[in-house]
Amino acid sequence: MSFFEPLQQLVVRLSNYSIWEFAVEFLVIWAVVYVVWRFVHGTRAAGAVKGILVLVLLTLALRVFMPGEHFQRLAFLYDNFLGFAALAAVIIFQPELRRALIRLGEAPFFRPTPSNVPQIVDAMVSACTFLSKNKFGAIIAVERQVGLRETIEGGRVLNADLSAELLQSIFWPNNPLHDMAVVIRGEKIIAAGVQLPLADPEDMRDQAVGTRHRAAVGLSRVVDAIVVVVSEETGAISIAERGRLDRWLTPDMLRSELTRLLTPDEAPGRPAGVVDEDDDLASPDRDEARS
Repeated sequence: MSFFEPLQQLVVRLSNYSIWEFAVEFLVIWAVVYVVWRFVHGTRAAGAVKGILVLVLLTLALRVFMPGEHFQRLAFLYDNFLGFAALAAVIIFQPELRRALIRLGEAPFFRPTPSNVPQIVDAMVSACTFLSKNKFGAIIAVERQVGLRETIEGGRVLNADLSAELLQSIFWPNNPLHDMAVVIRGEKIIAAGVQLPLADPEDMRDQAVGTRHRAAVGLSRVVDAIVVVVSEETGAISIAERGRLDRWLTPDMLRSELTRLLTPDEAPGRPAGVVDEDDDLASPDRDEARS
């Protein structure tokens, strides 16, 4: 068998494909690759996806250019290595896979439209405005489709009616619960003094942010909760969602963003003026934020 015979056989097989069949298959493959890349972009799994892509291309090249009866031992080792690499990827990137499965349940047809969004937003904006003016640190997580029962196990269960006054009192300095997070479900504050999972330092584009911001990003990476943070040093208001941290929000911007995120029917988008942690337009004193 000549070296180019497998390639010639491939060309013959491709010539037997109909154009529409080839176009459909190409579009499906492109769509899958694009969705996977959009999901892992900016995460530690991105490098692994690039490595897997290189392995796939190398596999295709070997199958096309290498006759089947040659290099059988190398082919055996290579095939087994691919299986081991796939298993290792599942184990190492279990958090990313968990996030993918969670997002499958976040499709709009699974989400009921809450009727109490205005009350929730009013209470949170009023409390955060007060806390920001007085530079009282705060972190508030709003539960959406994914439950936070495991997260609140180490906190203090309150199950109290949501109000701006109660949020302000919880985060008042020297209150025993003010250092941890508050979790809101509907119009109830279900727990306070809750320890949230921290994002890894390398996951934070701005290394100047402190524990509250890392906790906000950490929780929003693993569930679909919305997390609002008030800086203790600068009074800056931030919001984290899906691992993204938007900072230096005004009360009006916070109201608009919360309304958009808590109302499934709202069109996705980013309100004008919201400053992301990696934007160059952030406030000049942003490096002082270490709440």
